[in-house]
Amino acid sequence: MLCNDTCWTPPRVALVIGTILLSGCAEGGFDLGAHVVCPPVVEYSREVQARAAEELLLLPEGSVVVEMLADYAMMREQVRACKMSSR
Repeated sequence: MLCNDTCWTPPRVALVIGTILLSGCAEGGFDLGAHVVCPPVVEYSREVQARAAEELLLLPEGSVVVEMLADYAMMREQVRACKMSSR
């Protein structure tokens, strides 16, 4: 058997196991003390919100944009909760 470049590359399983083990190290939270930084929440006017709602209705059934907007709404709620808890 001749050894070529593949003899020196670790198997993919080893890389996956290493990644899992290293990600376990970052499981704990960070202690920021009393200083908590929350990202800003952009406020939209009622007119812009109404226009967005109208445009949302025009999207085709099963549009991925609808799912992305749901994720965005959840992130906005999380930022609002962050701001409330940091007061």
